[in-house]
Amino acid sequence: MGSALPGLDESTADELSMKRAQRRTSLDLVLAFECHRPLAEPLAMGLAGVERVVIGRAKSRVSELVEREGVRSLRVGVPDRWMSAEHVQLTRVLGGWVVEDLESKNGVVLDGRPVQKQELREGALLEVGHTFFTLRKGGPQASKGRARELIPTQHAGFGSDLDRLDRVAPSLVPVVILGESGTGKELLAQVTHRLSGRKGPFLALNCAALPKTLVESELFGHKRGAFSGADTDRTGLVVASSGGSLFLDEIGDLPLEAQASLLRVLQEREVMPLGSTRAVKVDLRLIVATHRDLEALERAGQFRADLLARLAGFTLRSPPLRERREDLGPLIARLLERHFEGRAQELTFSSEAARAIFRHAWPLNVRELERALMTAGVLAEDGEISLEALPLSVRQPAPKVEAQTLSDREKQRLSKLQALLKEHRGNVTAVADALGKSRMQVHRWLKRYGIEPEDFRG
Repeated sequence: MGSALPGLDESTADELSMKRAQRRTSLDLVLAFECHRPLAEPLAMGLAGVERVVIGRAKSRVSELVEREGVRSLRVGVPDRWMSAEHVQLTRVLGGWVVEDLESKNGVVLDGRPVQKQELREGALLEVGHTFFTLRKGGPQASKGRARELIPTQHAGFGSDLDRLDRVAPSLVPVVILGESGTGKELLAQVTHRLSGRKGPFLALNCAALPKTLVESELFGHKRGAFSGADTDRTGLVVASSGGSLFLDEIGDLPLEAQASLLRVLQEREVMPLGSTRAVKVDLRLIVATHRDLEALERAGQFRADLLARLAGFTLRSPPLRERREDLGPLIARLLERHFEGRAQELTFSSEAARAIFRHAWPLNVRELERALMTAGVLAEDGEISLEALPLSVRQPAPKVEAQTLSDREKQRLSKLQALLKEHRGNVTAVADALGKSRMQVHRWLKRYGIEPEDFRG
């Protein structure tokens, strides 16, 4: 067989191919959290072309590249007194990474377990002293766009979406925000409105929170006497948000009748209040959100295909917390500053508390994190948030379910889960794909059966 790359000998071609593959699969090492400086910003360090990383104690944060005899190394220093001067080493081996304790005083913890030398996988949580690092897929350099200023993230995919939002927001392109409950979809909608430059108000409606009989009146307004109880004229949200932005949360729960009326508003740029014979022109910018699959709803006849086509503009996914552990640090900082103001500077975390926070799956996402921190901050003695200050669900993993208490069907499911976790080395996304289920459903089962995916990553 000839060389894969014309004009090059096989050894050179192999070397170039390896370097290209390395770039495609490049990872970032993210300094995600410092227990004694929880308000400090995270730091993402690209590992493309790096062969060795040494992490240790320093007077201030240091991240510098050193090249000796053709070997490119990264030196990382952190002002953490629980670290040794040279605490841990990461070495590239066959395209992957191996972590090795450099005979440190306090050891190295990987995914909650002390290790001496072990393979380091994407998504791993590395604890060095009282500082937490995670290894994540590398993305483009963080831009200085307004969206990332308002919603900081080290998550490559989410960051790229926010960069595109900077360009989309000032237009009239519909924005669809996807995400589980509690992931901050309304915050993303507010940021979209803020970036749009529109002078009108930002108004929001949760389509799942209103009775079906009131949705159309709330959205499109009504005239006095339009129906029983309509004692006065009412300006609907569509008209009230004209010149601004209208955010419809849980759009998948909008009744079919209201969907037809909304479609007409989008097509004609005018609204007909209930009981009126005169349409009102509107300058409407629509932002919608849902945790449901709109295409599946359309196939089931529960969502209009023509409305779905009208909404098909820019789709922004708000990732769940379990997929963006590298963002826990800035989220913790913002929540502490919001709820504890000046005292936030005085709060610190024990390493056990931080480890529990970073290892918890956070099924209720940011809402659950916020509640946990509000309570923990109040209970913090001498300014330190301890493990005992966290909710039981966070500080203790779900108890393992005894096999004899399970039905035959559940025993089969448990056996299948364990087999797939072993096959895919604890990769929950791969397990969910193999089962044809959502990640959220797989996480529910893992919690029920007391299974830790990290146990399968060795």
